[in-house]
Amino acid sequence: MKPETQNYYEQAVRRAAEQVVEALDSALDLQVIARAAAMSAFHFHRVFRGAFGETPLELHRRLRLERAAWSLFHSDVPITSIAFGAGYETHESFTRAFRAHYACSPSEFRQSRDDVRASCERPRPIEIPARSGVHYRPERIQIPSVNFLGTIIMDVQIKEMPELRVAALAHIGPYNQIGKTFGKLGQVVKDSGLLAHASDMVGIFYDDPETTPASELRSDAGLVVSADAVLPPELTERRITAGRYAVTVHHGSYAGLPDSWARFYGEWLPRSGYVAKDGLSYERYRNTPEQHANPDELRTEIYIPLA
Repeated sequence: MKPETQNYYEQAVRRAAEQVVEALDSALDLQVIARAAAMSAFHFHRVFRGAFGETPLELHRRLRLERAAWSLFHSDVPITSIAFGAGYETHESFTRAFRAHYACSPSEFRQSRDDVRASCERPRPIEIPARSGVHYRPERIQIPSVNFLGTIIMDVQIKEMPELRVAALAHIGPYNQIGKTFGKLGQVVKDSGLLAHASDMVGIFYDDPETTPASELRSDAGLVVSADAVLPPELTERRITAGRYAVTVHHGSYAGLPDSWARFYGEWLPRSGYVAKDGLSYERYRNTPEQHANPDELRTEIYIPLA
């Protein structure tokens, strides 16, 4: 890949990680961090996960928990105050999160300090295992060299795509539930006779699922149609701009699509020599479950717009 492109991504995610570390005493503004990285939130969080193995929000939460564990072991600050400092509104929610990672309650963790002092027991570990190696330190949190891990086994092509005219039905909610909207789209297309002017179905995605509540995610279930097709009133016309796109094919069930997107952004893109641009990322479904009862036979193309 081009060294300057790799450096661009490495520097961007490293600066973002430093911002996360500096924000442990406040709520994390993910939009600000993405803008500072000069990427859209949609692209940025996938690239960050590819480098660090977790999103900025997951890193932020983990470091806050590690800091809380350090405070429990090395100070006498009240547990409720430590919980608030870690971003939890109640003692109960803090206890649940703490137990999930440390297999004990905060009070039990603190009690272990006295047990260690009275015996030769090894202290409980404060670090929560993480691929990135970024952990809380009271003096200074070190950010190691960025490394986009993973073995690239994706078959990716760079294509110049024409503009696509899409007849779309809006979907609001979790992306993995867009199948219901495709069902409604299919009925509208059947009733209107639009299928005679159509080709492939596409899914268009507008929001970053890392920063947008699942109930508010916006997407479209769409059908590529000809220029002369008359759209029924239930459908909205969308345009996917012409340009250069990176394209890979996901083989198999739609349930595996999030993993393919994650690898595409987090592994392939940072080492590819290309830079993603603001624009619509979309899926193009080359066949459907109605055509193939076996999910392993499904083929879905994934498109990332390139600068």
